[in-house]
Amino acid sequence: MKKNLFSDKRKGSKGFYAALGISAVMIGSACYYAYDQGEKISREFMAEQSAQEDAAVGRRVTGVPKATAPTVRRTAPPVITAPPIVTAPPVRTLSPAPVIPAAPADTQSTAAVRTDNSSITRMENVKPPLDDVSNIITIFSGKELVKNETTGSWQTHNGTDFAADIGADVYAVSNGYVASVQNDPLWGVTVVIDHNNGFVTKYCGLSDQLSVQIGDMVVSGAQIGTVGNTADIESALPPHLHMEVLRGGIYVDPVDAITQ
Repeated sequence: MKKNLFSDKRKGSKGFYAALGISAVMIGSACYYAYDQGEKISREFMAEQSAQEDAAVGRRVTGVPKATAPTVRRTAPPVITAPPIVTAPPVRTLSPAPVIPAAPADTQSTAAVRTDNSSITRMENVKPPLDDVSNIITIFSGKELVKNETTGSWQTHNGTDFAADIGADVYAVSNGYVASVQNDPLWGVTVVIDHNNGFVTKYCGLSDQLSVQIGDMVVSGAQIGTVGNTADIESALPPHLHMEVLRGGIYVDPVDAITQ
């Protein structure tokens, strides 16, 4: 009887694979058991080490308790703030007020005390304020309003504007004394002469190069300064001398006053 080699081979193969599977299972079981035992041993070892460390920490080496330094709380020293230094304000040095010389006793002005024009005498030895007074730009208006060419406003014109070149000489029209010298905001450099008879003359728009000062005695025809261009209120007009005349404190026509 012949043997079936094919069937024998199949049977042999099945046995081989079965044996191989059993071996793999056994190897895996052995590995798991070894891993589990290793973990258990490791946990026991760690627990034993921890217990030993705890015992070592809790064991007192000597009977003397460990000294502990008291807690010292350090505080910063108080900050002493110096009081602010107060300095005195600078001392202002004030210039003394200008002293206006009084007029001589025999030449005191009477314009402020005399109100009755009929009792006031005329100016004596009268001379014109300029070498040429024939060219008048603006006349004395009295109480009538006239248009100011510079400001465009309507107002009285209390003096007479005599045309003159810049630098032309200006003269006192009569004897008197210089009562005031000022740089007026509107009328510029102005000289006021009190003639000691109720008449006062004002010369406006002069240059700042004057020949007189406050308190000077002047005679008719004496030079007091030169024509300038300092009267801002009449700056739209050609160069001129603006002259005013008061008689007993009332404005009068300068042309009439100097041609008596």
